[in-house]
Amino acid sequence: MKKIAVITGASSGMGKEFVLQLPAWESFDEIWVIARRREALEALQPLVNIPVRPLPLDLTEPAAWQQYADLLAAEKPEVALLVNAAGFGRFALTEAVPTEVYMDMIDLNCKALVAMTQISLPYMKKGGRVLQLASLSSFQPVPYINVYGATKAFVMSYSRALNRELKTKGIRMMSMNPAWVKTEFFDHAIKPGDDAVTYFNVMYEAKDVVATGLHDLYRTKKDVSIHGLPIKLQVLGVKLLPHRLVMNIWMKQQKHK
Repeated sequence: MKKIAVITGASSGMGKEFVLQLPAWESFDEIWVIARRREALEALQPLVNIPVRPLPLDLTEPAAWQQYADLLAAEKPEVALLVNAAGFGRFALTEAVPTEVYMDMIDLNCKALVAMTQISLPYMKKGGRVLQLASLSSFQPVPYINVYGATKAFVMSYSRALNRELKTKGIRMMSMNPAWVKTEFFDHAIKPGDDAVTYFNVMYEAKDVVATGLHDLYRTKKDVSIHGLPIKLQVLGVKLLPHRLVMNIWMKQQKHK
């Protein structure tokens, strides 16, 4: 039986970084990489010594989930690792964001993540792992990133709860909750003229955040992974302070009343 890893959002950013770092943590017969851009997926093969199978799919479309399900049913591999790294955000005044953008965000960040997880789990054995990419914004309501933050709060809650369910099967699931990371994410999140979010307290490198996530997934029993001591302290503060006060601090940082 072929042993595979499946990584969504693999064409760039942290998804791509997972592809690059994964061979140092576990051996696979093949890595299935999923994103919309075929050329970017094909460009991954020379970068790793594991066969890479590009699957150019738009995960906002249910038809893509069915294509993935059909492929699994036909080949019956062991899905030893699933990394759901696909997702996007938009940082702007709510009235500046078209409704369809928010709907696509919910479709990709939440519905596609659940679909990929549900479809993959029957092909996982004891020792299998799932890493769900959430966000620091999972821990608090975030004005001007309200829908994005809400989708990531869903991801964290879903992942932690399902991790408890899967313990009896020996399958581990972890929510990875990074702060700001230097990736193409910002090319889509902030459009020309958007000035709702302008303050970013600290910006991390994708390779460092992914290294922490993989370490926590393979070497610890954590169900939530957080990179960076300043961010861990921030999360602690958010847990202790009323969310009204936390949002007031955020608004002042972004120079909003």
